[in-house]
Amino acid sequence: MRDILDLERYPLDRPGSPDWQALVHRCREELAKDGMFSLHGLMTPETARGAAEALAAKFETESFRHEREHNIYFQDGIEGLAPDHPALQRFKTSNLTLCADQLAGSPVLRLYEWPPFADFLAAAMGKAQLYTMQDPLARVNVMSYGPEQALNWHFDRSEFTTTMLLQAPEEGGAFIYSPELRSEEDPNYDGVERLLTGTDPNMRSVTLSPGTLNIFRGRNSPHRVGTVKGEKHRVIAVFSFFDRPGVMFSAKEQIGFYGRAA
Repeated sequence: MRDILDLERYPLDRPGSPDWQALVHRCREELAKDGMFSLHGLMTPETARGAAEALAAKFETESFRHEREHNIYFQDGIEGLAPDHPALQRFKTSNLTLCADQLAGSPVLRLYEWPPFADFLAAAMGKAQLYTMQDPLARVNVMSYGPEQALNWHFDRSEFTTTMLLQAPEEGGAFIYSPELRSEEDPNYDGVERLLTGTDPNMRSVTLSPGTLNIFRGRNSPHRVGTVKGEKHRVIAVFSFFDRPGVMFSAKEQIGFYGRAA
């Protein structure tokens, strides 16, 4: 993996070593403090650029154009909230998606299937073990955001989101979030309203560089990707890991996300 990853700076291939343990400790501290951590340049910039360029033609001819209007909860309504409550205002999300079965030969898929990657992520997240997904479409996705496309405000279904930026746009495409805005005990609808009206004092914006691995605690931290400007697309890989083996999406979920079932 040394041909595609900077394993001198990030010793994922040396689990249990002092350097590996120090990296895990640093990542856990950042997760606790900021709700996220990043490994800048884990994948070499040349490899990331090559991966994005290799998929450009597939995005033109084989990708699924995912477009939908939604609120921050991805639900038609929330019990206890009036339909016109500001926390339920709707936005548009738009991107192009390639699935794992379209990524043969990509370093993105190679990284996902490398066992020390899952071992490191589990340790950094405080999990006993993580497993790759069995779903042939959902296990790894690569998403492209072109001019005026964006991933709009939402909460994640899973506790953590694991991504790697492959190509940055000329302008826009920042990762914008508010850490731990809600909790299991408090949905904090007033805080969601402040977020959506641009008055949340805790809102943060992060600009990632190609090759950067980013781990984000998204279940209780709403987030979005800013609208892309210019002709250069924002291209990002999304890795799916679970704390149990054999996870599959239903055919309905596959069709909803990808326009087809496996």
